[in-house]
Amino acid sequence: MPAQFAAVGIVVDDMPRALEFYRELGVDLPPESDGQPHADAALVGGVRLMFDTVEEIRSFDPDWQPPPNGLHRTELAFELDTPAEVDQLYDRLTSLGYHGHKEPWDAFWGQRYAIVHDPDGNGVSLFSPST
Repeated sequence: MPAQFAAVGIVVDDMPRALEFYRELGVDLPPESDGQPHADAALVGGVRLMFDTVEEIRSFDPDWQPPPNGLHRTELAFELDTPAEVDQLYDRLTSLGYHGHKEPWDAFWGQRYAIVHDPDGNGVSLFSPST
């Protein structure tokens, strides 16, 4: 059987703060996850989104280091139904103090698009059809 894509993992510095951000995106994470070194949630479509603290990662990979100079090579993307929802979610996240990297714009490829950073600096795209 070929390998099947099943999950995306994110290493976090502050589990409660990270989960708070992803709850704002609609990810269903129980409150008790805040105090755990690992949390995960099943997303629509069957893919899981997993979170591990730095300490948890180092429990099995003691030499793990974050990417140098704050570089990240992974970005998550969340689809919304309308351009107005992209704007509203971007505004809500930035009003809660999350870093807005790129304000909503109408992208040439036919989507309303915006980018915010989660508490650990990972890029999170918000998009919808431009209609």
